[in-house]
Amino acid sequence: MQPFEALKIARERGLDLVEVSPTAQPPVCRIQDYGKFLYEKEKSDRAARKKQKVIVVKEVKFSVTVDEHDYQTKKNQAVRFLNEGDKVKASLRFKGRQMAHRELGYAIINRLIQDMGDSGTVEFMPRMEGTTLHAILAPGKKAEQPRRPAAPKPPAPGAATQPAQAQ
Repeated sequence: MQPFEALKIARERGLDLVEVSPTAQPPVCRIQDYGKFLYEKEKSDRAARKKQKVIVVKEVKFSVTVDEHDYQTKKNQAVRFLNEGDKVKASLRFKGRQMAHRELGYAIINRLIQDMGDSGTVEFMPRMEGTTLHAILAPGKKAEQPRRPAAPKPPAPGAATQPAQAQ
């Protein structure tokens, strides 16, 4: 119908003429209470935001001279972050003359990537930015574990059991 007719009907009913799809040919409008429409839309948007998971990038810093125990501790932290669903940025800063031995830094970061296994996947391979070598790891695909069937419930206490009848 014509826009002025729809607007006339909306005013008679005490409602608003709301354009639902302006890009359609012809544009689609609906007669409804605009305030209620905005409230419902905000409510559904809020529910959608509540269900979404915000991915955080957490950083684990290494040095070229990291000892084995420190390496294992930081690796375990990275695994924990990945299992919680966060991304991990593994960074290694070269200080002073350590820049002459970049291969040592690449070895540490590549070892970390190998040790991650199925916990994480490499999103950005190790690369240099200034004096810092860094790589970004994303959570790995979680294999769905088969559910175990629930154990049968024991009979309620005091419930009478009927003996089998002989024929």
